[in-house]
Amino acid sequence: MEESDKSSSDISPDKWNKLGSKRGVDTLIRSTYRTQVDLTSVADGKANIMISINGIILSVILATILPQIADQSWTVIPTAILIFSSVITLVLAVLAAIPRVTRRKVSLEQIRRNKESILFFGHFAHLSRGEFEQGLRDVLFDREMVYGNLIRDIYNAGVVLEKKFRLLRLSYIAFITGIVVSLAAYVVFFSSSASVGSLGI
Repeated sequence: MEESDKSSSDISPDKWNKLGSKRGVDTLIRSTYRTQVDLTSVADGKANIMISINGIILSVILATILPQIADQSWTVIPTAILIFSSVITLVLAVLAAIPRVTRRKVSLEQIRRNKESILFFGHFAHLSRGEFEQGLRDVLFDREMVYGNLIRDIYNAGVVLEKKFRLLRLSYIAFITGIVVSLAAYVVFFSSSASVGSLGI
């Protein structure tokens, strides 16, 4: 995950004191978290659909079409287009589904200074159990640190989600383009082959 350039600790104490009601802030954060979790599930589900569909397409091509290419040479180019687009789509979908986690060492002092989030497992996994418990206690008893950690987590989750949907969009574009172009190629080359055959060439 990527970190925000501007830390929430840069916010002045006066602004923290003017923060909205605890209930309203908690509702906002909870709603944002839920939306991001739901969108992540949607993205992963769509990526899995692309992986399944293109896996089936490649399996069918390898099992039925490739063995007959020698007898039907006109299918070579359309089939190659379909294989290429399916592989590209599959790779993009897999990249969208792969979990993106940055594992870098974070010290207890960084957490206490409200520079890093203790809520992200990629950070606290490098701490000892005692350091984690102490760091979490420090956060729980400091309102600024609580919201600072939540703000960073929301931002980082959004960055990951944006990358997922960008790759997913490219995957769908590659899939649709490949299907349309390969079908057009099949029609063109089949028509050409039929015309040549009717002329007895």
